[in-house]
Amino acid sequence: MASAMQSISPAELKSVNDRLEAGTPEDALRWVDETFGGAAAQMSSFGLEDQALFHMYWTVNPDARLMTLDTLRLPTETYSLFDQTKLRYGVEVEFFYPDMSAVIEMVKERGNNLFYKGVENRKLCCGVRKVEPLARALAGLDAWVTGLRRDQGMDRGSIDIVEWDEAHGNYKVNPLANWSFEQVREFVDANEIPYNELHDKGYPSLGCAPCTRAVEPGEDIRAGRWWWESDPNAKECGIHVVAPAAR
Repeated sequence: MASAMQSISPAELKSVNDRLEAGTPEDALRWVDETFGGAAAQMSSFGLEDQALFHMYWTVNPDARLMTLDTLRLPTETYSLFDQTKLRYGVEVEFFYPDMSAVIEMVKERGNNLFYKGVENRKLCCGVRKVEPLARALAGLDAWVTGLRRDQGMDRGSIDIVEWDEAHGNYKVNPLANWSFEQVREFVDANEIPYNELHDKGYPSLGCAPCTRAVEPGEDIRAGRWWWESDPNAKECGIHVVAPAAR
């Protein structure tokens, strides 16, 4: 079993990616399990792709680890899905929460809904509620598994299936990188996987309740995230930083 402290050379990483691009998401998850074992975990937002992905991961390894960030501002439907997923797979979801002292200080200084008052405030809130808890969650991992797909646009269009995550000092694995939203939906339906009911109400992308709305027909799938901001290329919270993978 490899450790993230052991470097996979650029040539080896390219070879792995070439092989996995020609395979299935389950092939990528088997590689994760064989390479990192219990030092890997899926970080899930409990969106449609994450639910499909964990079903695959659980099929490959019934002891697969599942983590999530509870920002304390999630939709009621997401909290319900936590329980449904635990019942379906018998998994103990590993929850990571914001540092409450940081939340209290932020709210005291800038208000509960500070994110509506400018990008700087919104990024501060995402930093406190998502970025810092993510760093704590990933600190003990050699690899983390995500539901990122290239068709989600922006910088995600260039992701590899396996990348070195410089920000967290481990490997980031995106088994669904070359899948479409339609493939994900078909897989979820075919396997009767529990999913967030907001997806049936026009929410292709899910986040915190006050920062997410349904999208209109023809809109980008992430148009409902921080919809009041004018820059469509800035619709990221900071947990998925795309950086050069070479190592």
